Amino acid sequence: MQENVYPLIQQLCDGGYVVSVETGGSLPISKLDKRAHTILDIKCPASKMSHKNHWPNLPLLRAQDEVKFVIMGWDDYIWAKEICMQHDLYAKVLSVLFSPVFGQLDPQDLVAWILKDKLPVRLNLQMHKYIWTPTTRGV
Repeated sequence: MQENVYPLIQQLCDGGYVVSVETGGSLPISKLDKRAHTILDIKCPASKMSHKNHWPNLPLLRAQDEVKFVIMGWDDYIWAKEICMQHDLYAKVLSVLFSPVFGQLDPQDLVAWILKDKLPVRLNLQMHKYIWTPTTRGV
């Protein structure tokens, strides 16, 4: 959304820095410097934001990239699993991350589903939610 980010990413890559860009997934990643690592957030249906997913991003993902799903419940879990299979994400990217929505899905439930299905994903807890209170801003 901020056009000046593209030359900044290029300058950082030119300077030898490893750059990771976490994106909400609603905008094209095609403009990102190819040396940057993308962490693409794919919005699940329970978020009420899945209509904003920019699906043409998926073929642009590379082995250095990651994909993140924030999962509210069983239906989101099944949906995320299907998206991963349809787009061969398990084999295509460095990591697929499944995050439980804090306060909505018990991480133990998500872990049980992942283990039962033997999914090659990483559990990703939203650490800031565990460290600070929901009202903490700008520490």
